[in-house]
Amino acid sequence: MSYPDFVTPRHARPPQQAAAIPIRRRGTDLQVCLIRKLASGSWGIPKGTVDSGRTHAFTALNEAWEEAGLRGRLVGDPLGTYEYEKLGRALTVLVFVMEVLEHHDVWMEAAIRERRWVSVKEAEMLLIEHPVHGFLGRAQRLFTEV
Repeated sequence: MSYPDFVTPRHARPPQQAAAIPIRRRGTDLQVCLIRKLASGSWGIPKGTVDSGRTHAFTALNEAWEEAGLRGRLVGDPLGTYEYEKLGRALTVLVFVMEVLEHHDVWMEAAIRERRWVSVKEAEMLLIEHPVHGFLGRAQRLFTEV
């Protein structure tokens, strides 16, 4: 089985999860939407497991809707992957950039998650220890090219 170029050779299987870095324009500025569980102190981006029969792209968009109440479109190719551990299992996440076209006040996980719109600089500070931190500069460049 061959994998796309963005999946590094050390991965024995394709990514099990997909994530979206949600970005919107506000005048000439760009803003990133970060989310976190209400009981948690750490910020992140929408992500989730790719269900059987679904694509990574579908999953990234669906997680943005369920976890943050955002609708939009993916921009460009995926930025790459990162790995993290959850319940003793190593998971690989494929990261996309999402242009936010709709921002809903009520969404599926609003009772358990909060969202926050921040500048790219602030997102870099809030995600300093998050594996997606290294993708923010490329996400900003990719978004400004469209």
